[in-house]
Amino acid sequence: MYGIQNTSQLLRARPALVWSRPSGPTVSRTVVMLGWTSLWTDISSEMVSTILPLYLLFNLNVTPAVFGVVDGLYLGAAALVRIFGGVAADRTRRHKEVAVAGYALSAVARLGLLVVGNVWTLVAGVVMVDRIGKGIRTAPRDAMISLSSRAEDLGAAFGVHRALDTAGAMIGPVIGFSLLSMAPGAYDAVFVVSLCAALIGLGFLTLFVQNPPITTAGSAAEPSRSLGTAAQLARVPGVGRLLLVGTVLSLATISDAFLYLTLQRRVGFAVRFFPLLYVATAMIFMLLAVPVGRLADRLGRARVFLGGYALLLVVYMSLLVPWTGTLQVLLDLVLLGAYYAATDGVLMALAGAVLPAELSASGMALLTTGTSLARLAGSMLFGLVWTWQGVGVAVTLSTAGLAGAMLVGAVMLLGSKEQSGVQPTTP
Repeated sequence: MYGIQNTSQLLRARPALVWSRPSGPTVSRTVVMLGWTSLWTDISSEMVSTILPLYLLFNLNVTPAVFGVVDGLYLGAAALVRIFGGVAADRTRRHKEVAVAGYALSAVARLGLLVVGNVWTLVAGVVMVDRIGKGIRTAPRDAMISLSSRAEDLGAAFGVHRALDTAGAMIGPVIGFSLLSMAPGAYDAVFVVSLCAALIGLGFLTLFVQNPPITTAGSAAEPSRSLGTAAQLARVPGVGRLLLVGTVLSLATISDAFLYLTLQRRVGFAVRFFPLLYVATAMIFMLLAVPVGRLADRLGRARVFLGGYALLLVVYMSLLVPWTGTLQVLLDLVLLGAYYAATDGVLMALAGAVLPAELSASGMALLTTGTSLARLAGSMLFGLVWTWQGVGVAVTLSTAGLAGAMLVGAVMLLGSKEQSGVQPTTP
């Protein structure tokens, strides 16, 4: 395991590597500080997202189709601005400042939750604002991770960041669960604490993160940085393949909220324990993120990435078999956490290895735009099928779709050679 130095050493450290093992992968100070930013931000966001299904379905009594719209916005609204955030970061070379704008917008959205009341359309609007903030910040943040790391350590770097990020995703639901257990129905208290956590995360980014240096591919002409150039990145060897595979897989993926609601209906546990499902998944993700990232660097990121989706397919298949109970819930949560560890950061590591450094934020924004839009569409479709045909039909279709998407991914990714450490030419 990695060891982190004491706080004073950490804050005094140069871009020199502060998270490392002798003769093993090394992780920069920027990556660690971005991890702490994401930890506090995820505490904030997961406190809200984990109670949202309960709030909408059990308090406001909306239908699964309506919840699918809100959940789709939560998953995909960021896609509307990801590409703009990535292009702005590359054009200005001020990745940190663009990320700060996104984190600040999400913090402002927490205030909105305190004033919109019980109108689900207004709640959906606030969710969209929060996710737009996420869309603005994600590509610049991931680009800073990539630019601050050696090519051969990208899997480990994203693994460390995702581990800290997921620690926040684990802590947030615990706080939300505790607050609602002490004061049932006190959603305002959850929103206030969420706002405080968001501000702490914003402080870490503002005070302790610097823009990393950018090393270009050495071409004489400075590349343009625009939406058109970002779209042309799909023609860079390996990028278009990743975009297609990631989008197809995301379209067939059931959102966590719908997955947990399906488990709750099958097993019949009390709804007050619903947020703890997020905690268990996040804990597994956190424990496995770094070792799985290192494994991806050694064995091949494409193999590990597709292996993660194979684990997710097992989860879906388990929802279709007759046996239910605590054992099924535990197995599905472990497999779901392992799936995230094998796919979330690994996909960005795959992208970082084939994207030009000077357009890394734009390229990652292009990739996450495709996957986010696919998740939005997939969540809406799942909610509609559940409402009209029942949850069993919805899960069956998603399982078949994921199996087909994995076949496409295996053909396209395993048939190509990863370009780790090679800076491609600018389009």
